[in-house]
Amino acid sequence: MQKTHISLFLGNYLCIFVVARSSETYFKIWCASAQFQFHDYLAFLLFCTMEKDLLKVALRDSAIYLPDGLTHTVSTHITAPVLGITSELLKLGFAPNENLLHALNGVSPNLLVEILDTLNEVMGTNLNWAPLVKGWDTPTGETWADHLITMIANLWGEQAGFRGTRLPCGHLIPEGTFPLERYNGCPFCGEPFKTANFVFTGQGSKLRPLRLWTDDDLKRHYGDLLGSPVPLNATQADSLKILLRHFPLSATADIKMKETRMLVIDALVENGRDDEAGTLLSSPTDVMRYLWYRHTGYKQMVKPRTLIKKAERSHAHINPELDESQKAANDKKKELRLHYDRGWCRRVARWLNTMNLPAEKACEQMHPMREMWVRLIRALRLAEYARKPGFERLQTLLDVFYRQDYPVWQGQVDASKAHRDAATTLRLLQQRPGVFARNLFATMLWFGPDEPLRAFEQVLPNLPLRLLLTLGSLADNYFYGSQRMVRPVGSSGRLVDPNPLLRLYTEAQRTKMAAQVNDIYLRTMRQRWSTRQPNGKTIYIDPRLYDVPLSVGDRDATLQDMSCALQGTRFNVEGNAVRLFLQWGKGLPAQELDMDLSASILYDKKEVQCAYFNLSPRGAKHSGDIRKIPNQVGTAEYIELDLDVLRQYDARYVVFTCNAYSDGDLTPNLVVGWMNSKFPMTVDEETGVAYDPSTVQHMVRIGSNSDKGLVFGILDVANNCIIWLEMPFAGQNVLTLNNEGIVAFLHKLQAKPKVGDLLDIKAEAQHLARVDNPEEADEAYTYLWAQDPAAVTQLLLG
Repeated sequence: MQKTHISLFLGNYLCIFVVARSSETYFKIWCASAQFQFHDYLAFLLFCTMEKDLLKVALRDSAIYLPDGLTHTVSTHITAPVLGITSELLKLGFAPNENLLHALNGVSPNLLVEILDTLNEVMGTNLNWAPLVKGWDTPTGETWADHLITMIANLWGEQAGFRGTRLPCGHLIPEGTFPLERYNGCPFCGEPFKTANFVFTGQGSKLRPLRLWTDDDLKRHYGDLLGSPVPLNATQADSLKILLRHFPLSATADIKMKETRMLVIDALVENGRDDEAGTLLSSPTDVMRYLWYRHTGYKQMVKPRTLIKKAERSHAHINPELDESQKAANDKKKELRLHYDRGWCRRVARWLNTMNLPAEKACEQMHPMREMWVRLIRALRLAEYARKPGFERLQTLLDVFYRQDYPVWQGQVDASKAHRDAATTLRLLQQRPGVFARNLFATMLWFGPDEPLRAFEQVLPNLPLRLLLTLGSLADNYFYGSQRMVRPVGSSGRLVDPNPLLRLYTEAQRTKMAAQVNDIYLRTMRQRWSTRQPNGKTIYIDPRLYDVPLSVGDRDATLQDMSCALQGTRFNVEGNAVRLFLQWGKGLPAQELDMDLSASILYDKKEVQCAYFNLSPRGAKHSGDIRKIPNQVGTAEYIELDLDVLRQYDARYVVFTCNAYSDGDLTPNLVVGWMNSKFPMTVDEETGVAYDPSTVQHMVRIGSNSDKGLVFGILDVANNCIIWLEMPFAGQNVLTLNNEGIVAFLHKLQAKPKVGDLLDIKAEAQHLARVDNPEEADEAYTYLWAQDPAAVTQLLLG
């Protein structure tokens, strides 16, 4: 808000206060003459204090948040400011619904400007979207020979007889090589000289609906995030951090996931509420998890050597002279060293001292991370605090820990398993149902399926539905002996070979094992649903939900600011062209920072890449390789895919990737996605700008703890759809991508239960009648509802 508006507002507010104090009659006369309502000023004050990040939280779920005090409608007619913002929203590809329009009709024009600014910021319309090549939909015809000749010319220069143009970056471009009139920068080093301050708008063929969110909706979303029965993805975790700054934590909040607790504990500690934070720490493992989260940003326990290897891998380089892997590993070692001030030492000592957990049991939980605990105890000076009066429990804990006077449950399980003692092994596993579920498949192969399944069914009431759902989705691939794609925390995805014990069983036996696991999953789901009271007698299930996999344990590192989609969601292609985009460098000073956008086109017997080294393969066009970023506004690369040409030559898939060619991982706040429209999308001839927010179908932003490379989508050419996924990989360019891993990851997504299938089980178990109109249903599950992952995962409560 401008300073003049603030001064006017404060002056008027002071006048109200003085007049009200002197005479209520005079106050009413003043309000009438100024056509002023006191609650309007209170609402306006609320707007002044409302932060923009709440708007961003709502936008992630296709909504605009307006506090209750700001939705006072003064007219049923749409005002000129609302018509103006509606026109701008349509240009950006958003369509407000009727409720939102009427709500906007009753708010200040200043808030309308704030909403529009937020949407423009999220969609990146104020950034530089000019690529290296002007009008890049027409290839420049550059070849490797042009680069080779230019390199020689710059090594020996004009002394060798080369003539050409000297560019601002200092490079000499010889005559007869690159057509310089087609470039916005240097075609040899990739430094841009020109930027653009515009984007196209209004070319999209589909509008994204926007609805109204009030305080109740925001609080409901806050509660869904806190009570999520599955780990939060990066977008949800970021939203929860924002909401924790604006809403108090209820004493009755039921936080089910330990990873979610780390975010809540951090918010409490930042506000000086250490005692409340301590109540959420039920074991020493929770304490270590939180300390490690504060230190590394990972909400799961990641061993130091894993992070060191990741840093070493990320800073390796194709050019040995630029390889800084060893330096990065040493720097990461120094970064991971533990150091705590006295305040943190006292805080942790109190947490451990007040835990109502027997010392032997606590030490048993500490045992798997014993080496890290030794480092923590030393860094936190816990031995010193254990000698102080009032810390007797801490002293006992450390004594038992150092004497190792405690049993190790995992050691007992391993010993009984090695001796083929099925009864003892299964009895021990039943003591920890979650561990039993994670080891069920291997235990079935070790002892045979019958005894483990009977023992497992006895602990089913103690298991969360997310674990059962995971078992059901993994059973077929596991027992059929397929390679599986796994992603250990802190590492890129990798292929895992089948369990060698599968060779001891026939195909019929393995098929029966998978069917038995799936039967347990389905029976338990029906039983759980039958015990829950439905909200009515009818249900509507959007047909598109049968293509949306249910997200369980998909820990991603990307933020979806425009709208949310579950991994595996399929987006239909409207036209005959798909345009990929990559934008990076926002808010950074000019520097060398080389991020690459690539596409790998897969045929039956070969693959072809569209990347910086192959700008115009059949069916694809690249906008040029930029290796340096301009100041503050960033830069962009594009790839356009021609579906007609790809179909003509029988392409099967196109894999969308981005990589950090520079040392390190993908830069934070890098934005990547694709555009799609039934209508032709323009490429500017003067600047090469090809970005139009109204045509953006999906877009993600890279967060912290990213990887070297990322697969962010797969175009299924035959089925005319794009599958959204997030598959990190460690590679400096697209050539390091393992296509077998892509296929395995697709199989993993396809094997996941779909949201529609889960709702079918609910409808059957609760005897709900199906209807074809969402407005006629007591429970309506639409595609818009499925774009809120926190709401979808509430189906797994129980």
